Amino acid sequence: MNGARINTAYGDMDQYGMIVNNIRETAEIPIIVDIKGPEIRLRTKRRRIVKKGEVIEVGFRDEEVSFNHDFYDEMRIGDVIYIDNGKIRTRIIEKTNRILRLFVMNGGEIDNGKGVNIPKKQLSIPSLTEKDLKIIEFAKEHNIEFVALSFTRSRKDIENFKANSDGFKGAIIAKIENIEGLRNFEEILDSVNCIMIARGDLGVEIDLERVPLIQKSIIKQCNQIGKTVVTATEMLESMIYEQSPTRAEVSDVANAILDGTDAVMLSGETSIGKYPVESVSMMSRIARETEVAVKSHIEDSGFVNVSDAISKAIQKICRSMPIDKVVTLTRSGYTARMIARFKITQPIIAVTPEERVKKQIELVFGVYPVYIDYRDERDRILAVAKKLHSMNLIKEDDTVLFTAAFRTVLKHASNLIEIHEIKELINFAVT
Repeated sequence: MNGARINTAYGDMDQYGMIVNNIRETAEIPIIVDIKGPEIRLRTKRRRIVKKGEVIEVGFRDEEVSFNHDFYDEMRIGDVIYIDNGKIRTRIIEKTNRILRLFVMNGGEIDNGKGVNIPKKQLSIPSLTEKDLKIIEFAKEHNIEFVALSFTRSRKDIENFKANSDGFKGAIIAKIENIEGLRNFEEILDSVNCIMIARGDLGVEIDLERVPLIQKSIIKQCNQIGKTVVTATEMLESMIYEQSPTRAEVSDVANAILDGTDAVMLSGETSIGKYPVESVSMMSRIARETEVAVKSHIEDSGFVNVSDAISKAIQKICRSMPIDKVVTLTRSGYTARMIARFKITQPIIAVTPEERVKKQIELVFGVYPVYIDYRDERDRILAVAKKLHSMNLIKEDDTVLFTAAFRTVLKHASNLIEIHEIKELINFAVT
């Protein structure tokens, strides 16, 4: 694993705290905490099976079955409501006394916390709930690396989160999973450093056949400007119950990687599935097999900033001469992401003096992050080279390309490229 996500639709603060502690004790990987926001979910007092043709009553307070948001006044007779990524489809046949009576068009199991979709309705649901605000405080207290905003609809949702999260130092992941998020994607992408394509809900909110091309488009746009992108939901869905995935699922994961996604994420497979360890192992095996064939889809869009220009030059150098490894000294992770988007064959070692950034870079394709505090070193590249050599991450016979920001405090201004044979660099320093 390169990261772990906590879905706050289930559980409580004590459970989340236990999960965070277990992860911190086990590995130096980033933790992603979901904030549910305008996501609609069922609240049920017991699990039950509903059958086709049955009529169920759903309220908005503390009924046997209820919704977690109150949108009663915005619903009309005939509106459809989908449950559990569309596995259960219902239609409103009556509304009275703040109760919706739903005709079940195809049945299934309803349970507490199952997701609800209401396609083609723009509901006036607040972007943050009371529980979300508690989750934000939890994220600050536990130094969480990422907060994922469910059903991000526009830049306003991101600005609202920032206004209510003073003191949170992690990064924001915008989850794209509805029509509004797609419609406002460019402004959302401009406001965050990471996008998650949440295909389960997205495939209910829009026509299912549109999802593959939308996935490819989002990944390409993220790659183009060096934003991290995660592809998620139903990737190895059958492994919730089976020890092996279907061939179609394997192809799906591989194709997301070939499209250029930085990370692929499991959901039900590792939260409620019978084979969580096997699911992670399978996902990793697919990734390792596929990554060797990944190629860059970046289009030259002219000058953006210094780091962009440097990353383009690094790609050309790595193609034209025998470079063994690329080492980037980065404070924010930006230059590492800009280099990684070109999917070069050489390993990229991102050296950062920020522990939080080190963990965040774990999600970036092809990058191995290392924490080294080089800020007080007179010759930063030499100091980093010696440390990496002592850690056996670079060898004496390696030819390594180093990049860093030198004599500048400007943002996104890695302006230096040095190429060294490590043995010569270390010996030159000694003499």
